[in-house]
Amino acid sequence: MNPYYKDFSEYMKEVFPGIKVQKLSIDAGFTCPNRDGSIGIGGCIYCNNASFTPGYCSPKDLVETQIQKGKDFFRRKYPEMKYLAYFQSYTNTFGKSVESLAEMYRRATGIEDIAGIIIGTRPDCLPEKLVDVLSELNREKPVIVEIGAETSNDDTLHAINRNHTWNDVEEAAKRLNERCIRTGLHLIAGLPNENDEDVLETVRKACRLPIDSIKMHQLQIVKGTPLLSKWERGEINVEPYSLEPYIDLCVKIVKIIPRDICIERFLASSPPEMVVAPKWGLKNYQFTNLLMNRLRHLCASTI
Repeated sequence: MNPYYKDFSEYMKEVFPGIKVQKLSIDAGFTCPNRDGSIGIGGCIYCNNASFTPGYCSPKDLVETQIQKGKDFFRRKYPEMKYLAYFQSYTNTFGKSVESLAEMYRRATGIEDIAGIIIGTRPDCLPEKLVDVLSELNREKPVIVEIGAETSNDDTLHAINRNHTWNDVEEAAKRLNERCIRTGLHLIAGLPNENDEDVLETVRKACRLPIDSIKMHQLQIVKGTPLLSKWERGEINVEPYSLEPYIDLCVKIVKIIPRDICIERFLASSPPEMVVAPKWGLKNYQFTNLLMNRLRHLCASTI
């Protein structure tokens, strides 16, 4: 057990006792309302979907095919593993009827060795009828909804072209909790015009919501995004984190988040060839080791 915070491994042991699970990412061909013109165009200014989508995912393939490719990839090393169907790319509750969404989710959960489902979405794309469907699915196999919240600052949400509000986040988390659906929030440190205190305030507000997990990472400036163009032209105020200041921030975040909320991760790890800044050259486990060493040192110094 991690002595400093509930990590993803501990969280999964609570949700899936007695079995080991692995996420299998799925690109089911969705878009986003701030991308297709519904409430905006271009999507989030920092987003290049290719920077975080595994190679076995292709919207040209059926959901079943993508899951099988993912199982084949991991099973060579972990033959006893069970899996979570992770609808990851773009907004996975948007642009299709509730009936077609329900059918797609059920196809995924009905596949052999799929122990549960994770759905990545936005807080403004969770209509009541769909939440009812997710509640029904949750009674059969665990459902986790991962909400892209990013920040509690509405001005920043506008600046990065999210075009939803923090109130949308609060309302979505409460409605999911009322249906006993596990909920995670995705947050980003280093967004335009934000400093450490802005990030910590977002974390404090997040912890007051009925959520189960937080996924935090540093803002990365990656190729093929409006953010890179704006940053290079000096049109936007973004100062990419250096490694040590970001570790310092993560220590403060650990102190804020209560043990009953899981911290899934602290690091974004896009392909190195796509990252313009910050270029740390670290994998998730390497960053976690650095953070754990800092936490151990701080604890030892207070004894």
